[in-house]
Formats: sequence, C-alpha cells, structure tokens
Amino acid sequence: MTRDLPLTERDHPDSQQLDSLSPLAIVRLMNRQDRLVVDAVERVADAIAESISIVTERLRCSGRLIYCGAGTSGRLGVLDASECPPTFSSPPEMVVGVIAGGRSALTRAIEGAEDDAEAAIADLQSLGLTARDVVVGIATSGSTPYVVSAIQYANSFGAATIGIACTEGAMLEQHARCMICPLVGPEILSGSTRLKAGTATKMILNMISTGAMVGLGKTYGNRMVDLKPSNAKLKRRSIRLVSDIAGVDTETATTLLEECGGEVKTAIVMHAASCSPENARETLAASDGQLRRALNTCSSGLPPDRS
Repeated sequence: MTRDLPLTERDHPDSQQLDSLSPLAIVRLMNRQDRLVVDAVERVADAIAESISIVTERLRCSGRLIYCGAGTSGRLGVLDASECPPTFSSPPEMVVGVIAGGRSALTRAIEGAEDDAEAAIADLQSLGLTARDVVVGIATSGSTPYVVSAIQYANSFGAATIGIACTEGAMLEQHARCMICPLVGPEILSGSTRLKAGTATKMILNMISTGAMVGLGKTYGNRMVDLKPSNAKLKRRSIRLVSDIAGVDTETATTLLEECGGEVKTAIVMHAASCSPENARETLAASDGQLRRALNTCSSGLPPDRS
C-alpha cells in the first residue's frame, strides 16, 4: 500500500489524472502544492536555526561546511556551495559541495552512484575531513546509502553532522546529530523529489549558508559588504556600498576601494577611522570581521545606519 512507502514516494490523490490535465491546470495544481512548502519549512525553523549556529561555530574555528548528496539533492548542495564565494567572498574551500558520482553527475544520472556507500567515504577522505568540519547530508528519502555513509563517517571523525530529509523515521535520523525534516507531502509526479522536496531543500540551504555568513560578519544590515567585485556589476555595487555606508561621494568611494584592493569593509573602516588599509584590516580582524563592531571602535562620525 502507498502508506507503507516513504512520504516522498507516495501517490498524490490530486494528480492521479495528471496526464489528462491542460497546461494551465498543471500550473495551478503545482502552484497550490508549492504553497505548502513554505509552511513545511516554517515548521522546522528551530532545527534550521540550530543548524545555522552549528555551521557558524565550525566555520569560525576554521572548519568547513560540506554538503553531501546524490542526484537532485547533491546538485542543490553543489549549487549552494558554488554561490558562496561570489556572494560573500568566502574561500572556495570554506563551503564544499560533494555529489555522488562526481562532477559528471551534475548534468547526468550516474547509475548506482547513490547506492555506493564506500564512495562517500572515499570522497570525504579526499577532502581531508577533520573534526572541525560540519557535514550536511541531503537525502529527501532519508535513506540514500551514499548520504547515510557520509554522515556515519563524519561522526567517526567527530565532525558535526546535519541531516535534511523530507520524510519521517528515516535512517538518516538515526545518525545525524541535528535533523531537519520538512514534510512537504507526496509529489504530484510520484517520486519526483526535484519538485516540492527540492524546493524545500533549496530554501533550507539558502537559510543555512546565508545565516552562517551573516554570523561571520559577511553582511552589514542587509547589504553584502564582503562581496568580491569580480565583474562590472559587482564593482558598481561595491562603490555604492562604500558611498552609502560611509557617506561619501562616488569619486571618494572609488578611491578608497582602489587603495585597499576592492575590499568594501576595509574601505569603509579606512574612511571612518582615517587610517591605512593595514590598520583598517587590523581593526576588522579584532572585531571578528564584523563591520558594525569595527565601526563602533572608530572615532569619526558616520551618517545614521539605515539598515
């Protein structure tokens, strides 16, 4: 019976005639179902917040955030990891995405990859896993052998472990020290967890990585002050940030950024403290990278914070 199946594998009663629906009816059905995802994620807010605290602590102690998954889950982990360096200027090795089957699995299915428990161990060994790291196992079914094996191996190293699944009573719950289970219900296309389960997973990963980076001082208010100005758009944004936060004109902001190699936080502290780039970096380091805290140590006045 369908009730004996994991929640992610069950038939959805509202989509049993899916192949007979018009395009508009499919869109409306999917849209109704997608609204359920937000509520499902809200119900696990405490577990997500706990995960953010764990990840922030590990990153602050030079650990890494390592996502492990297979198929869609693995791709979502790799995606979130790849977006951290351009958004937060984090080193590429700080947040790492590991997918069963390796890089080729990003664009095509690798037969048997999700069932290869030994490969998970080998993949983590190749990263030089340490007790400072945190491993997030992503498996919507909660039972993917590759992911369960990765979490077990991480536990043996003393690394922190977090599990993400979209069903209850999953094997992953027996091993992950912090578990996040947004119950989004069956998919309208039975077993296609790239739908609601994938959306919930993406939301949760967004929250974990963003929350951790905020905790590390990568933001000032709601602004990305640790961005890497690697293209014209980001260079313009850097100038706007310095101009807005420091209260200077565009020309002055541009000069400040040129003097410190494009480092937004350094440029702002340079202006606030009327100091050199080196002294500004020291001030930031003493403030754990938190721009707000660094500015509180500066004697020169800034315009009221509008964040």
